Amino acid sequence: MSVALLVLPDFLLIAFGALLARRANFAAGFWPGVERLVYFVLFPALLFRALATAPLAVSDAVPFVATGVAFTIGGIALSALGQPVCKLPRDVFAACFQCAFRFNTYIAIAVAGRIAGEAGLALLSLLIGVLVPLVNVAAVAVLARGRPTHVGRELARNPLVLACAAGLAWNALSLPRPAVAVRVIELLAAAALPLGLLAVGAGLRVRGTDLPPRAIAWWNGVKLLALPGLALMFAKLFGLDAMETRIAVAMAAVPTATSAYVLAVQMRAPGAPVALLISTGTIAAAVTLPMWLALAG
Repeated sequence: MSVALLVLPDFLLIAFGALLARRANFAAGFWPGVERLVYFVLFPALLFRALATAPLAVSDAVPFVATGVAFTIGGIALSALGQPVCKLPRDVFAACFQCAFRFNTYIAIAVAGRIAGEAGLALLSLLIGVLVPLVNVAAVAVLARGRPTHVGRELARNPLVLACAAGLAWNALSLPRPAVAVRVIELLAAAALPLGLLAVGAGLRVRGTDLPPRAIAWWNGVKLLALPGLALMFAKLFGLDAMETRIAVAMAAVPTATSAYVLAVQMRAPGAPVALLISTGTIAAAVTLPMWLALAG
């Protein structure tokens, strides 16, 4: 099966979510509720299960994690160049800054599972546990603009970070896995990806802001072209095997997370430019993501 066909079901679910949000007569709070359910319950169950049950030697994954950290730092640096290139107002730049390196966890997990199964999910879950704090600290640091923040407290309560830490601890301590509890977690995890992808589609917005085309091109170019290129370069530099390389490149090549919009609004920055970047990047990723996966081979 070609790479494009491999990820086609995931993007069809995103498109279906966009259609449902515009045509189905759901209550106003339906889709935000779905996204909260996925983020706080279903996705943590999936990440915990992947790490708690995988035959994963964390020490052997150091080059893989180093690759993720390296390409993320590269994306942060390139994103900072967007201000002199695009000359945006300070608050608009602060909101857009995060769009070059934050990643859509829903799409990343879906793709990792398709290309590498349970082993790929476990590796990606480990990378999520490391990169979630890094990207959040970078995003908040620019958005804060001298205001007092509680980044450490928010990270300590982040459900994805907690789930990854719990899964790793459970695995390392070889704790028992009661059959009933395992089955409940499996059922929750199974619901995470379809609902998460539908929620991504429901959140797509391509109107409502006058963000200049050069800014759209810059941040989407960094996220969808430069970042996966860096991932591929560092994967070769650190000697990753074929599966690790594909997972790292997939993580770098997915579009920006919808949580970037939420963070911008919470920190009183303009949300519309971020929504536009997320939406245009997600649409473009339908083409660029299969391309990078094919190059990662």
